[in-house]
Amino acid sequence: MKKKLTLVVEEEVIKKAGLYAERTGKSLSELVGRYLETLGEEGTDTSQLSPKLKKLVGAVKLPANFDEKKELRAYLDRKHL
Repeated sequence: MKKKLTLVVEEEVIKKAGLYAERTGKSLSELVGRYLETLGEEGTDTSQLSPKLKKLVGAVKLPANFDEKKELRAYLDRKHL
């Protein structure tokens, strides 16, 4: 069930978030919702992340079978060929 949420945020933050949402094809509601979902996830240790990176946590959902090493290798192969 969806429920309405009212937030008070600095105007400049809203502008930046709106531009990001537009670039990524997402709504602000979707971005905030995804971020809030990550707050309660077990095994998510963000204590060692930079503040900028912490803001991105939860913005990208990868498939359960995502193989980071395989994808990195494929990217590097394409880049250096």
